[in-house]
Amino acid sequence: MSDVFLFQTVNEGDVVFENGDLRMSTGLQTVVYLSLFGGNSDDSGQDVTTFDWWGNYGETDTARQYRSETQYILRNTSPLTSADLLRVEDAAKRDLQWLIDDGEVTEIAAEASVPTVNTLRLEIQLDGVKLVFLEGING
Repeated sequence: MSDVFLFQTVNEGDVVFENGDLRMSTGLQTVVYLSLFGGNSDDSGQDVTTFDWWGNYGETDTARQYRSETQYILRNTSPLTSADLLRVEDAAKRDLQWLIDDGEVTEIAAEASVPTVNTLRLEIQLDGVKLVFLEGING
């Protein structure tokens, strides 16, 4: 899988320009980032699609739609409690389930923590390969 290398910063996502071009990624980092933080932040990722992201309207395969429950929890829960961290971990696994369904990985693990004020650290392991995302949260 090859895609533009898109990564999470504390203040949203970013890309890297190298030699006048975008840096590319051959791993799963970008699709994982988009699965966790893509789409409309007002969309809960549940059955109701009132706030569905406009880019999903032509996509009939629900596994390829951006409906991030993870993003929604982070944008709409403040402050995060230990119970909310468990909700984030479960939501991340649901947001990434398509990777198992499509045969990209066989196992997904998620661990959420708050290492500093207003920052969530979300560690995702896909078949033992670790990806770490830092996300600014409402304080």
